[in-house]
Amino acid sequence: MPRFQAVLFDFFGTLTRPVQRGAGHRRTAEMLGCPPDTFVQVLDRSFYERACGRFGSAEATLRWVCEQAGVRPSEEVLRAAVAARHRAVRADTRLRDDAVSTLRALRQRGVRTGVISDCTHELPLFLPELVIAPLLDVRVFSIQVGRCKPDAALYLAACARLGLHPQDCLYLGDGGSQELTGARRAGMSAVRLAAPDLADHLVFNLDADWTGPVLGTLSGVLDLVEEITAPVGVPS
Repeated sequence: MPRFQAVLFDFFGTLTRPVQRGAGHRRTAEMLGCPPDTFVQVLDRSFYERACGRFGSAEATLRWVCEQAGVRPSEEVLRAAVAARHRAVRADTRLRDDAVSTLRALRQRGVRTGVISDCTHELPLFLPELVIAPLLDVRVFSIQVGRCKPDAALYLAACARLGLHPQDCLYLGDGGSQELTGARRAGMSAVRLAAPDLADHLVFNLDADWTGPVLGTLSGVLDLVEEITAPVGVPS
């Protein structure tokens, strides 16, 4: 039997390359009549509120952001800006070179796969278009659950959809949102992805004091799910 029956991944910075806000976010701010720096400041300080759906729909959330920034765009402009923000987040998303091969190799080993992501409204809409979508057995998004990591609800939701116990699952992430600590508290094994490029990653509430296992590459997870040839303590 494989060591784990499922591997659950963080999305941004783990299955993807590091994320930084690209030019599309500046264009969205300008479309709304908002100073780009002010727009980004509001986005940063409200990430978790937005990612757990506190303000409602994508349009309602962006309207709230605009109010915090002191601007009141028309409904027509607001709708156009929601579409522009979707394009901006999608443009920031670039899969790691070994994402597809790693997911495929896990499934070939009989290990199920999934994503648990703190995200706003955009990711659930465009993830089905990505090449990795058919390689994921479960997708858990904070915006849909109404909670953010490290809340156990996200991890347990993934387990429930897979029909597995937490101890059957390995969680892999870059450590944002205290996600590794959260996975461990939920009963999973957890490992941090510490790829060199993550120094440039946009991240909130990093698991900075993590002392557990660390991997330098995404594909390194394959070594952690190799079959155990004999029970621990029993001679082979």
